[in-house]
Parts: sequence; structure tokens; C-alpha cells
Amino acid sequence: MEAKTLHIDSLNDLPDVAETIVESLDGRSVVAFYGQMGAGKTTLIREIVAHLGAEDTVTSPTFAIVNRYEGEGGRRIFHFDFYRIDDIREAYDFGYEEYFYSGDLCLVEWPEKIAALMPEDAVRVSITVGAGESRTIEIE
Repeated sequence: MEAKTLHIDSLNDLPDVAETIVESLDGRSVVAFYGQMGAGKTTLIREIVAHLGAEDTVTSPTFAIVNRYEGEGGRRIFHFDFYRIDDIREAYDFGYEEYFYSGDLCLVEWPEKIAALMPEDAVRVSITVGAGESRTIEIE
């Protein structure tokens, strides 16, 4: 897949970004979100989950590590936040492989904390903060 760079000026542009990310999956099911604290990773994931028809309230699974949502047609969507992982063994302990290799959509915040475990074909989404609500989003 060819990398895409999107520039947005406000949160109102996020539905288009979400659609572009979903279209970029090409059969892949793991999406890694990179960006500093407060860059908007959870907000973008909320938009992707809504785009896929889920009516769940999307919150960061900081303490639970993983939240599950249900999209259209019963599609399972898993949202991970590895921010509080201090040791990669914690990812093994909750069985990350069962999720990452299930074919279900896995949206991963702070993937750098478990870099060695990320599938090679994961879609990478990098968010760079600009002035105000503006962001640059790179999808590769």
C-alpha cells in the first residue's frame, strides 16, 4: 500500500480520516496508532469504531488494556492501550496473540511498548500535532 498523508484543521475532518484508514486495511486487521499524549489517538479510534457501525461508547482502555466493541454485522473490534505496560510479558499474559491473529480488527494505542509483538503487516497511523486542532496523519 502506498503511504498517505492527510492534513486536517479540525475534529470535523476526522470522519474522512477514519474512512481512509478503513479503506487502507486491504485485508489487514491490526492498526497501530503512534502519537504523543493528547495527539488524538483515542478520538480517531472513536471515529473509526463509529464508521464501522458500532454504537458503543469508546473510551481509552488504559486500565483494562483492551475494550471490545461490536460493529455492523456483529464485527468484533478490539481497542488496546499499552501505555501502562511496563514489561512485554504483560502482553503475553493477557493473550495478545488471540486478538492480533484472530482476523478481528485490532486498534492499538502505544504500540511502541510492545514493538516486538506487532505484526509486520500492521497498518501504521502516525499523528503529528499542529496548531489548534490541526493534525497531520500519516497512514502506511
